[in-house]
Amino acid sequence: MTETMNRRDFIKSAAGVAGAAVLSGFTGVVHAEESAAIYTPGTYTSTANGVGIVTVTMTFDETSITDVAVDVSGESITVGQQLGASLKRMLEEAQSSDIDTISGATMTVDAVRIAAANCIAQAKGEPVIEIETISQGSEEDWLGTEPVVEDSDITEEIDTDIVIVGAGNGGLAAAAYAAQNGLNFRLIEQNATVQDTRHWYGAIDSETALAAGAEPVNRKKLLSEISRYASGKCDQRVVRTWINESADMQAFIAGILESDPYNYTCKVTVGEAAHWPESDENTQYMFPEQKHTYNGSEKARNIVFQEYIEGQGYEIDFNTGLVKLIHNEDGEVTGLIAMKASDGSLVRYNASQGVLLACGGYPANPYMMQALDPLAVKVTTAYNYSPRNRGYGIRAAIWAGASLDKEAAPMLFDRGIVAPGVDAGYVDNPAAFGGKEFPGTVKQYFPGTQPFLKVNRRGERFANESSPYNDINYAAGNQPGGVYCQVHDANYYEDVLRFHTIGCSAGVQNEGMMESNLASMEEQGLVFSADTLDELADKLGFEGEDKETFLATVERYNELYDAQEDTDFGKMKERLSAIRQAPFYGCWLGASLLTTLQGIAINEKAQALTESRDVIPGLYVTGDNSGSFFANNYPCLMPGLACGRAMTLGIKAIKTMAGLE
Repeated sequence: MTETMNRRDFIKSAAGVAGAAVLSGFTGVVHAEESAAIYTPGTYTSTANGVGIVTVTMTFDETSITDVAVDVSGESITVGQQLGASLKRMLEEAQSSDIDTISGATMTVDAVRIAAANCIAQAKGEPVIEIETISQGSEEDWLGTEPVVEDSDITEEIDTDIVIVGAGNGGLAAAAYAAQNGLNFRLIEQNATVQDTRHWYGAIDSETALAAGAEPVNRKKLLSEISRYASGKCDQRVVRTWINESADMQAFIAGILESDPYNYTCKVTVGEAAHWPESDENTQYMFPEQKHTYNGSEKARNIVFQEYIEGQGYEIDFNTGLVKLIHNEDGEVTGLIAMKASDGSLVRYNASQGVLLACGGYPANPYMMQALDPLAVKVTTAYNYSPRNRGYGIRAAIWAGASLDKEAAPMLFDRGIVAPGVDAGYVDNPAAFGGKEFPGTVKQYFPGTQPFLKVNRRGERFANESSPYNDINYAAGNQPGGVYCQVHDANYYEDVLRFHTIGCSAGVQNEGMMESNLASMEEQGLVFSADTLDELADKLGFEGEDKETFLATVERYNELYDAQEDTDFGKMKERLSAIRQAPFYGCWLGASLLTTLQGIAINEKAQALTESRDVIPGLYVTGDNSGSFFANNYPCLMPGLACGRAMTLGIKAIKTMAGLE
């Protein structure tokens, strides 16, 4: 790859860096007028980048749009691909590209708007506003080359003290803290809105938790436990920052959310609800964290942060994507180059005190996933990540001299439900980003975490089902197809209450939740029920010797339940269950990928580090694009740890940059 790029090549590269659907802020509103011959009759086609590639084809007579075709085959299986007919109807009814946004499908709708506006422009004989984009990286070179930007390419220059990249959980907490302290900063976000709120987050010994009756945490043991999960590959000083300063983070959040006009109440999960069942068997996992959540409030926390920031007189630069960091010969980061989505123009942000990257991991980038975490790819069937989390902040930091963690750390949940016969791993889709996607059509099937009997395609039990979320997925990586079958009987609700799982999996303990999940998935052909185990085996696809093994495995599992001792895999007796009461239920599962936690190495002040562990002046990182905290996996028995870490270290970065310590 060449070391320099001309203007045309740069625009192609930078548009990809800024994210797919780089023109998401351009609505291209073109209303058909009730007058003669406003269009040249014919059929016109245009494409735009959403999650993948969206194609819109429009047919015109002289005064109207007579037909529309929308190809969304490259969009998210779980959302975008379901919207083709709706988007077609919306465009035909609007007779323009001015269609409403669909919640959860902003990228797809934005891309359809752009492509439709360009079709209309072609039909009217007007210039088409397009920015060429290319997929960033490749299977051979996921990192790519840092774009070269000439001064003549810059159309606007902004001077400030601090630039925050990413209006997600970490970036918004940092920006709200900066706003409260009256700092001079700019917050940019490549999307048109703030990003989804992770409602529950971990904090230690906050006033909120202690008031709820929490016992003070054994911090030495907690530090040791987090390090154990990472096999010692974390920086314990970074972990210690979260442990020691997360209570202050919670106090800051409470000061906003629990005050007028919101007056929210924080629910804290502590005590027995935060532990696995007590057992006389030594198989209990430690859960020392205190989970805080404002879930169920009228407005999500990130929306409240946006309102707070704007109420303090600041603006968020939406539809503005990171292209590259500005760094001098001494390695200091002094700002960044960003691209405006409206027209592809480039803006230089000069940051005298520093840049904070809070712009996500790389789960939606197949090139990075295959190169950096092939094992997660091998066991994943579905996903719940943001389609724009493609690791561009990580790449920009590496181009500026930062070091990437050497160990992958995916956040995998044992909830990737799929149809019988579907393997884990990518399937090809030329229209999708990177040409690949995961096959699952449901983001997460929450009952999948319950420790019911699980068997492989040969009908064999292969692991202890009572484990952290990702353990069964990794075990399934050694099984045929990387998937496994979960089986239970009609007494599932009694079993679920006894299992008493924690974290987000505990939701199915609510009355009616498990039942509704089963009904929904059965309607979609992903869960199967039967009056006999023999019939269930047929529906699940077991044949011949595999079917005989499956039936024998169920019989053996019932024997273990009767004995109240799992002599095969050591599962605690509280999590054994009988499979005797019809109807019987079964489904096939793999991993659902939420995010990646392999990021840029940082110190305890969230400062980015080089390979030699020198500080890169002016560069700070938090959230999923930061490293030094996790390795191997996410310790899912400490719910909210990643989000709590992101917000705590985001605030820490602001304190350090502004000298507020």
